[in-house]
This record gives sequence, C-alpha cells and structure tokens, in this order.
Amino acid sequence: MSLEYRIGLGHDTHRLVEGRPLILAGIRIEHELGLLGHSDADIVLHCLADALLGAAGFGDIGEHFPDTDPACKDLDSTRLLADVVALVESRGWTLVNADIIVHAQVPKLLPYKAAMKSKVSQLLHASEDRINLKAKTGERVGPVGRREAMQAEAVVLIQRPI
Repeated sequence: MSLEYRIGLGHDTHRLVEGRPLILAGIRIEHELGLLGHSDADIVLHCLADALLGAAGFGDIGEHFPDTDPACKDLDSTRLLADVVALVESRGWTLVNADIIVHAQVPKLLPYKAAMKSKVSQLLHASEDRINLKAKTGERVGPVGRREAMQAEAVVLIQRPI
C-alpha cells in the first residue's frame, strides 16, 4: 500500500495576565498568571490544531474558530482540537507523530509534562511514543524571557493511503 505524507507547522503566542487560569495541553497549571485569549488560550492545543489543519490543507484555526464568533468565547481548546482531529481524520489522515515546544520562562513545566503528553496523546488518537513535548525558557530575552508571554510550536506528520 502506498501512503501520502504531509507535514504541518503550528505556532501560537499569548500574553500572560492576572485573573486567568493557565491551561497548557488541556492541563491546568498552577501559576499566578494565565494566558489572555478569546478562548481558554491553550497555546499547545492551538498550535497543534494549526499544524494539523496546515498539513491537511484546511487553513488555520482562525478560519474555523474566529475570535469574532461569540460561540468561541472561552472555548475549551480540547473541544477545538477534537473538532480539528475529526475533520482531518474524516479525510483519511492519521497522525504519524507530533513534536511540540513550549516556550515559557515560568512556571517550570517539568512536573506537568507527563500529564500534558498523555492528554495530547489522547486528543490526537495516538500512542504517547508518537508525541514529544519540550519546554524551553526564554533565557530572560524577549516577551517570553520577560514573563510577558508564552509561545508554543508544533510540527506534525500525517499520512493516508493513496
């Protein structure tokens, strides 16, 4: 059987603010600041959704979940990603692997990485050995380093029979 492969790249950035929960990869992280956004601002799930949409040729999350749509206000990003995964899978695509980087000066994410990876694995319908999650600081440089924002990037490889 011949397979078609495609790569997708996703990126997301949100500002850190008081009065919002910090949710990364669908996991609530204990921290005094959270990410500002129209939805729950989960940068990990947003960049994964964008990567999947891009790989499959379906645009970006702004087209599917616009911040002008009241239905997307405070949207749980696990639902957003589940909808994207369902769309991609409906066209015969399956995930080969995903590689994710979270850029955050604080908090330290090591205590949360296993839970984050497990949640992403579940949402992407993939075994955990197909998911890689890295955390990087901003080395006190730029908005991440100054603790003003967090960023996430993801690369995915998808496949389907030709």
